[in-house]
Amino acid sequence: MAVLESASANKAGIPHVLAHSPKDNVAVVVVEGLKAGTKALGVVTEDNSSFTVEVKDDIPIGHKVALIDLADGTTVIKYGQDVGRLTAAAAKGRHVHTHNMKTKRW
Repeated sequence: MAVLESASANKAGIPHVLAHSPKDNVAVVVVEGLKAGTKALGVVTEDNSSFTVEVKDDIPIGHKVALIDLADGTTVIKYGQDVGRLTAAAAKGRHVHTHNMKTKRW
């Protein structure tokens, strides 16, 4: 199994990623960037539940990680709301950002 990016973060129970709603299919990286292979601790802020996701790519802080396999064209859900669509597939644990996601506004 992958090693956590920061052993101290794991021991303290500090989440690596946050989802805001149980409906979210992506979570935001909230610690310093995560390395591929990190078993990231996540928290859903709406209900304080926790989860883990193995990160498959290096992901900078503020970017998103897919929580499930997402096909090209899938609606991205963050904050329990539609925030855009994928322009390329992103498997669970993969990086989601402007390189594979666009707003639906234009």
